[in-house]
Amino acid sequence: MRLSLLLLLLLLSGPPPTPGMEDAAFPHMGESSQPPPRACPPRCSCPRADTVDCNGLDLQVFPDNITRAAQHLSLQNNQLQELPYNELSRLSSLRTLNLHNNLLSSEGLPDEAFESLTQLQHIYVAHNKLSVAPQFLPRSLRVADLAANQVTEIFPLTFGEKPALSLSSNRLSYLPPSLPPSLERLHLQNNFISKVPRGALSRQTHLRELYLQHNQLTDSGLDATTFSKLHHLEYLDLSHNQLASVPAALPRSLAVLHLGRNCIRWVEAARLRGARGLRYLLLQHNQLGATGLPPGALRPLRGLHTLHLYGNRLERVPLALPRRLRALVLPHNHVTVLGAHDLAGMPGLAELNLAYNRLVSAHVHRRAFRPLRALRSLDLAGNRLTRVPSGLPGGLHTLRLQRNQLRALEPELLAGMNELRELSLAHNHLRIGDIGPGTWHELQALQVLDLSHNELSFVPPDLPEALEELHLQGNRIGHVGSEAFLSTPRLRALFLRANRLHMTSIAPEAFLGLLHLSVVDTAGNPEQVLVQLPPTAPRQPRAGGP
Repeated sequence: MRLSLLLLLLLLSGPPPTPGMEDAAFPHMGESSQPPPRACPPRCSCPRADTVDCNGLDLQVFPDNITRAAQHLSLQNNQLQELPYNELSRLSSLRTLNLHNNLLSSEGLPDEAFESLTQLQHIYVAHNKLSVAPQFLPRSLRVADLAANQVTEIFPLTFGEKPALSLSSNRLSYLPPSLPPSLERLHLQNNFISKVPRGALSRQTHLRELYLQHNQLTDSGLDATTFSKLHHLEYLDLSHNQLASVPAALPRSLAVLHLGRNCIRWVEAARLRGARGLRYLLLQHNQLGATGLPPGALRPLRGLHTLHLYGNRLERVPLALPRRLRALVLPHNHVTVLGAHDLAGMPGLAELNLAYNRLVSAHVHRRAFRPLRALRSLDLAGNRLTRVPSGLPGGLHTLRLQRNQLRALEPELLAGMNELRELSLAHNHLRIGDIGPGTWHELQALQVLDLSHNELSFVPPDLPEALEELHLQGNRIGHVGSEAFLSTPRLRALFLRANRLHMTSIAPEAFLGLLHLSVVDTAGNPEQVLVQLPPTAPRQPRAGGP
């Protein structure tokens, strides 16, 4: 019965189809059930249909079998010496081409290599061996990075309408003419540029960022029109050149001007009048000396926020600085005196750095800091002060006095500083007897205290309750008693390395109540020190021996 039924079904179904008939009758059935595998070059990865990644495979030959649909092709970190025009030109959908860090020379890069890539927007050819920039690049390109090559010549039509262009770390001797008028960012740092030809930047009115640092520019390589047409320029870096003066005719739009590491001896107010919108002026490591920044020279910069004058051999704080200045950075100069009115013209100053000058306590006027009511950070490290200056603003958050010659801490000099959060007194000559009673009483917000590398014989008593980090390394501490940290229940980190502690120098009860303590560093003492943290404290002590 079953056999008869089977024969009947076979008769009703007709003859078996000929090979290929199923595909002809249902042309989409096979395709939809299992699509054919995507083509991908050997050893490369193709995470998406439009992406081919052949990064870091030591390829010496341009890979074949790249899909025509590829939009993003990564070939960086290989050993390619040339690009075959036929292979590249068929990839007309490419939007990103990364050839960074290969061995490509100009001879291995045909003039028309990229011409047919009409969709290309980003090309990266940095860190190769090009001596001439490619002659033709597609108009669609938005970013071209040819940094770190050996480029000495650029064709006038090379870059078309590119808004971002990097030719840094090449061998250019002058700023290239005929740059794209649509440029917004131009990187030319680390070249040999000694001259900007007249009119070379006259059409780049959309330029916002210009990087010319680490070149060989002198005053004669610039003229009064070099930057005058750059009406949207916001950032100009001319550091590490050979300029003797501030460039003329700077645009009003400029917000950041970097002139560090030049040979500037004199700053004229007239040179800065056009740059009234300047917010950050960096003049560090020039040669201003005692007279290079005359009173009022920076007054045209009414909106100036930050002034860097690091390493200029200044003998005094410059007078008549912009009133709205918020940060004045003057370390590593020769300032020896702070008068009563030297800082009076900057009522909004929030950060003052006078570290590593030649200040002595006798020449710091008792009212020198009093006008700075908005001051939050004061750095006086590396001077020759023997006492904490008087009249410090009560709103200070950070006070750095390390590497001075302090021999006493007087409570009245720290009175009223109830917002101070960080105090550094490291590398001075303080002894326990030099710290007056009640010194820490008003420092109720202090969280970090650095007393390292002084001459303390035990932990100072009555430390602030808010203290979280205490540095006592490099002192003469030989014993830590059971009551040493009763006043600091929030302590999280304690540094006691390189003292005179022995195995049992720390009382077992010393850390009771310090429930937040997670770091105890006792390395570098004569003997390994036993540290017992409270049962509920995080157990990450850094205890050690000699």
